[in-house]
Amino acid sequence: MEPQITPISADDSFSFGCHSKVSCFNACCRDLNQFLTPYEILRLKTHLKLDAETFLARYTQSHTGPSTGLPIITLKPGPGKDLPCPFVSSAGCRVYPDRPASCRIYPLMRGVQRDAQSGALVEHYAVLREPHCRGFEQPANQTVAQWVADQGLAPYNTMNDRMAAIIATKARHQTGPLDLRRSQLFRLALYDLDNFHRHVFDKGLLAGFPLKDGRLESARRDQTALLDIAFTWITQSLF
Repeated sequence: MEPQITPISADDSFSFGCHSKVSCFNACCRDLNQFLTPYEILRLKTHLKLDAETFLARYTQSHTGPSTGLPIITLKPGPGKDLPCPFVSSAGCRVYPDRPASCRIYPLMRGVQRDAQSGALVEHYAVLREPHCRGFEQPANQTVAQWVADQGLAPYNTMNDRMAAIIATKARHQTGPLDLRRSQLFRLALYDLDNFHRHVFDKGLLAGFPLKDGRLESARRDQTALLDIAFTWITQSLF
């Protein structure tokens, strides 16, 4: 039986709940094919109290996107033939407060497109019904907007849309993979924020790069602010 994908508006309601008493609990944490965005890596490595380099080496794999030509990061499955998420346990997700956006939004799907006239991003949602999922049998009822708010998706959507914009910019300016130097800088700035911090503040990597007053000083203390600068720098410098 194939999954069913049904478009839904932000004000529409759907019934769904996920908890340990649902018979399929943790089933969606198997057969892992989980891409990680820069913001998701930041949240996960901070939750685990690891520096980015250690987190990437311990829990992830690196690839070059076949369609984008950009460095991409995926979670490395845990032990077992069913390819489990490395953070799943019998009691549930061990990194639940900082789980990736795709875990938060399930069973919804989100897409965005830029309005040709206003330039604003327009969101589109759909409900994904997979044969194994018993969550739709739960009585919990909410709108899409309520689900997005309850699952803490706002900062993920904002930061992940920045990454999507970089992918679109790269596609407009260059086909194929980046050269070695730009690929290394891309990975440093977006995926390895601790080393990027050292390159920025100890080695002057951004010397001469125009930033509004106070933005760089905020980034010295706040890695989310540093990632925001990284997005800007990558967009303007590499492409």
